[in-house]
Amino acid sequence: MSDLRELYQQVIMDHNKRPRNFREIEHANHLAHGNNPLCGDKLVVYVKLEGDVIEDVSFKGSGCAISMASASLMTEALKGKTLEEAQAIYDQVHKSLTGEETDRNLLGKLEVLSGVKEFPARVKCATLSWHTVHAAIDSDHDISISTE
Repeated sequence: MSDLRELYQQVIMDHNKRPRNFREIEHANHLAHGNNPLCGDKLVVYVKLEGDVIEDVSFKGSGCAISMASASLMTEALKGKTLEEAQAIYDQVHKSLTGEETDRNLLGKLEVLSGVKEFPARVKCATLSWHTVHAAIDSDHDISISTE
């Protein structure tokens, strides 16, 4: 278990220091604002859908290392996926963060997020970007969500 914990820490720190897809998408056709008032995490998720494919996904904002890393990992995982594939990944990430049984093959690199479940107060930090992208995809206008 210490190997997974070490990997978790390395991946979280890497994605926090060098977040992937940390930018606005100029012609995003879906976006949502996410807020976690307990930790101070605030972000905007931008999605460009072409049919049922996530052509591009990105985020901007600020927050703790866990929320920034989770958002970065999310954008890498969802880019190029169909909405059905994205939903399956979303479901598996949620299960991993709440301690439920998961499909490790589907999670892939995202499995490192399961380490957050050891810190229950931080689960909202890790899920903020995921709930925000879900809201963005489900809405055809700018929407705001909160972990509260």
